[in-house]
Amino acid sequence: MERVNCECGHVNPYGTILCESCGKQVGKELSEKSVDLRYEGSARRSQTYKRTPLDRIWNLFSSVKVGVGIIALILIASMIGTIFPQQMYIPQNVVPEDFYRDRYGLLGQIYVQLGFNRLYESWWYFLLLAALGISLVIASLDRVVPLYFALKNQGVTRHESFIRRQRLFSETKVKKNSDKQIDFVISKLRNKRYRIREENGNFLAEKNRFSRWGPYVNHAGLVIFLIGGMLRFIPGMYVDETLWIRDGETSAIPGTNGNYYLGSDKFILETYPEDQGNGVKNYQTNVTLYERKGEILVGDTPELVKVKDEHVRVNHPLRHDSFALYQVSYKLNELNKMTFSLVDKKTEKSFGQIEIDLFNPEKSYDLGNEYKIEILEYFPDFYFNGQGQPATRSQVPDNPAFVFNMISPEHPDGEKSFVAIRNTIESRGNNQLQMKFENVEMKNVSALTVRKDNTLWILGLGGAIFMIGVIQGMYWNHRRIWIRRSGDAVFIAGHANKNVYGLQNEVNSILKETGLQELTDQTNRKSENKMEGGE
Repeated sequence: MERVNCECGHVNPYGTILCESCGKQVGKELSEKSVDLRYEGSARRSQTYKRTPLDRIWNLFSSVKVGVGIIALILIASMIGTIFPQQMYIPQNVVPEDFYRDRYGLLGQIYVQLGFNRLYESWWYFLLLAALGISLVIASLDRVVPLYFALKNQGVTRHESFIRRQRLFSETKVKKNSDKQIDFVISKLRNKRYRIREENGNFLAEKNRFSRWGPYVNHAGLVIFLIGGMLRFIPGMYVDETLWIRDGETSAIPGTNGNYYLGSDKFILETYPEDQGNGVKNYQTNVTLYERKGEILVGDTPELVKVKDEHVRVNHPLRHDSFALYQVSYKLNELNKMTFSLVDKKTEKSFGQIEIDLFNPEKSYDLGNEYKIEILEYFPDFYFNGQGQPATRSQVPDNPAFVFNMISPEHPDGEKSFVAIRNTIESRGNNQLQMKFENVEMKNVSALTVRKDNTLWILGLGGAIFMIGVIQGMYWNHRRIWIRRSGDAVFIAGHANKNVYGLQNEVNSILKETGLQELTDQTNRKSENKMEGGE
């Protein structure tokens, strides 16, 4: 693209409306409208280049309307995500698909299929956040780069048309000895911390230019904040999971890549005395933290090294490395193991016992003498579904049921029996053998929340930069005052990106002492002229 030459000698980028140096309108005919100095009349890429696919993508994401549309989609998705509880807040011992379908019907089923149950982990929500970040970056670059060069290249001597078209303007016919008046104005402006530049008897007074970068600092903070949010999708950067651990059990801690293990020594529940209401006084889990030594192959038992012992209580977490474990809940007397005897129904003669681990049952148990027990089916939390078939609500053994195949010398193919708590159903009804319940072992279960957040400092940094940008752009405004001599006239113009009336009052309080004409708001004057013309 060809550059635009101004009669002042400055060479402007293609698409520039106002000369960066003198402010004269270039490339278009002069109009009577006020000068738009939002971007100093400089060339923005999105308004200049529109030919290639890259230009179209750039122009799409640089649009404020597109950015607002992306924000609207994120807000709508977030609102839909609050209609039903997120998966992290439903009971951990249920199948999510069954929970939403049974609790909320067809809407719940659609909710799961569209991924709203895990909204903040879904790929399409991630893409929306990424699109918003791209929009913020492109929209900011599209505006901040030309604005920077336009402010950097602005000259002191501005074209008369530029001066006259400012919102705040005054013209004074003076005698040749007007230097004292102008020097008085300049000294007063310097006292008000204006930065003064002079060129050929003309002046530019400027202060608070840094406030122009407030919105872009704001955008930078938002982008950093979004990056922090998206980093939570990377495994190991953010963990918020619940670890259910039983007394005497050792489990890998989620989110630590198998580097750390936790052993539950004992769960303790303390209550107030009966005369004080029997309320819960304290509940805690005495644990041992282990660190894995060396690498582990599939199927091998990890070699663990003890790190420390800890008592995890409410508001007193176990902290180590970059993660913490919080005590959040518990379950008393959960079924852990069940013992059955294989007996003759008539004589009650026992042929041996089996102990079934309800969390990891074996497929078969050999009792010797050609007696054998096979578990054909296992339902940890048994119930009959809508088709009248046995099923399980979860993998937690709250109501265990089994389909046994009892093999004996008399019945080498086995006899089948369905055994649940207080319920036994035989396939033929005339089995010789039966499984007789003998004993149950229970354990207390503790629920610990594992939290790890390596993105928190990024979110904090983004939020801090965002607030700096808000303060920077809200509490200061960029003020400029041009003083130009033209023959026997002195032109004074003022511009502020905000609080124009504050600038007008500030300058007029100085001009009152000099005899120079005070600044008038030409926007109000044009409105009055239109009203008079209409009358």
